[in-house]
Amino acid sequence: MARPQQGARLLLAIMGALVALTYQTKRKTFISVHEVPVSDPVVVTTLDFVTKDFNQKSEDKYNFRIMRVLKVLKRLTDHMEYRINLEMRRTICLKMEVNNCSFQEGELYKKIDCFFSVFVIPWFEKYKVLAKNCTDG
Repeated sequence: MARPQQGARLLLAIMGALVALTYQTKRKTFISVHEVPVSDPVVVTTLDFVTKDFNQKSEDKYNFRIMRVLKVLKRLTDHMEYRINLEMRRTICLKMEVNNCSFQEGELYKKIDCFFSVFVIPWFEKYKVLAKNCTDG
């Protein structure tokens, strides 16, 4: 007689877990949030994407290059997101040039502090800037 009750309890427990999981998925609960090293291969490619994207959308006639990465957080929800704080500086290269350029000095010196939130699917090489905020440093 105890067996039918155990089956019903198990079914009820499974249904409760599925409802809770569905509710959490809609809320975008973070599965994990942790700091990752700049040397991580996905971070390196994400930083390359961020630099290219920034330079394409910038109205400055010179390219910018990352001077220092301050912090990189990796957030997992239903997707992977990198939250990056960094410093960039204007280079001597114009927009058309893509060489490894040195930084501007003197009157054209410009440093900016930036925050980027980037959606990343590394195995498909898919990146999208979700948020960007840059201020003169």
